[in-house]
Amino acid sequence: MPAAARAPLSRYPLPLPVVMLLVSALLMLLPAVHATATGLADVARAFFSSSLALLILGLFLAIATWGFRPRSPARSHLRSLAGACLALPPILAVPMMQAVPEMSFGAAWFEMVSGFTTTGATIFPAHELPGPVHLWRGLVGWAGGFFVLVSASAILAPLNIGGFELYAPRSFGRPAGLSRHSEGTGAEPADRLFEHALALLPAWLGITACLWAALLIAGDTELTALMHAMATISTSGITPLERFSTAPSGFAGEMVIFAGLLFALSRRFLPGAPQARVDFPLKRDPELRTALVILIAVPAALAFRHTLSELSAHESLDLLRSLSALWGAVFTTLSFMTTTGFDSASWPLTRIWSGMETPGLFLLGLAMVGGGVATTTGGVKLLRLYALWSLGRRELERLSEPSAVAGGGAFARHIRTEGAYIAFIFFILFALTLGAMNLILAAMGLEFEAAILFSVSALSGTGPMADISQISETRWQDLDSAPRVVLAAGMILGRLETLALIAFAMPQAWRR
Repeated sequence: MPAAARAPLSRYPLPLPVVMLLVSALLMLLPAVHATATGLADVARAFFSSSLALLILGLFLAIATWGFRPRSPARSHLRSLAGACLALPPILAVPMMQAVPEMSFGAAWFEMVSGFTTTGATIFPAHELPGPVHLWRGLVGWAGGFFVLVSASAILAPLNIGGFELYAPRSFGRPAGLSRHSEGTGAEPADRLFEHALALLPAWLGITACLWAALLIAGDTELTALMHAMATISTSGITPLERFSTAPSGFAGEMVIFAGLLFALSRRFLPGAPQARVDFPLKRDPELRTALVILIAVPAALAFRHTLSELSAHESLDLLRSLSALWGAVFTTLSFMTTTGFDSASWPLTRIWSGMETPGLFLLGLAMVGGGVATTTGGVKLLRLYALWSLGRRELERLSEPSAVAGGGAFARHIRTEGAYIAFIFFILFALTLGAMNLILAAMGLEFEAAILFSVSALSGTGPMADISQISETRWQDLDSAPRVVLAAGMILGRLETLALIAFAMPQAWRR
């Protein structure tokens, strides 16, 4: 083969799984340092030995696979994306088992799957785990969120899957141009991965540091502030406390978290993230407009009934309690819409004001909605919801004016035709997956309410919802091993998205 016809070698010749092993080994050193500083020698030894063993293994694999070039790079990286969610959690569970001897491998594996997929479900009460183990859980969720963000930007977005198919539906599963350095679709996927990681890492670290500092000023302890900062930017919802609402920072801390959760509504807020070639001013961004409607409608629905009843009974309104209940509704709405799962300290007051026996049904719906495309959130995503709403609005307009010509430009035509069609397919796949999980969990002995609750929590990546919604008295720690395996599979499936798996199974998606 002539030298001119050969594909250029990648500037980053290590396979993605090997890089992830090396990064995991380095991250294990942080809990080891924390355990040493807090006098937990056995815990420090567990994390340090695991880090050293994994680092040696990673270095040997790096030497063996240096310069490896897969036959189909895009397919290889999608395979690595799926394999990371399957193969990495058992490795990450090893230091947890060594640090907490009474912890079984199955329990540690479930914790790591939950953390890496940014679900945030836990089967251990907070007081049963030492601080370094809590830190490790938070680090896994934080790193998992960054991995999801980079993968969405560098692997899914250039192939128009993972939500980006709504911008160019006719190119579903095929390379399509994005702004920044992903325009060259002929670039090596490995190069794109590392370039996107380097572009996103400063903002990721900077936002985490700012949230940590702000929460420290607000009154949280060092570990609590760091874990809540990492849980906010990654939308994992992992906390070292029994409930987030008991955090010492109180209302000030909730305001900091609220500001941090705004980054999960749109990739436009995160410096370095790729943007689709559709230029919207912020006031016309479909994701932000949809999020704003939900942020207004849901708190209003929760507070409207009690406000009217109190005015009719007393002809006056306790302004402070009203504002507190309204804030609890707004904060919890944004938290669950971004699949984080933090509840406000005012949420119990909001529940009382709503006058509903199970306002947790609102939380189930919000978790299924999800946040922005190419963010760390789960769910069906705001843009898909907007596509279906646009189609519905257009069909209603055609009832009154059948001959009318709809405007809005090329994107508006795409989003309410092919975009809405693909969004509908995703909703159907999501519903079928949810129904299948419900049937499997019901066959394993779970009640209907518990099966619905855990299925939605797993598929949407909102683990804390099981403890907050009060739809069922069953908690994660009450589940047997078999339901945990099913729900862990649901977490992985919800993180990878069904459409991405379908694109992976379609060889024609990678035809040049």
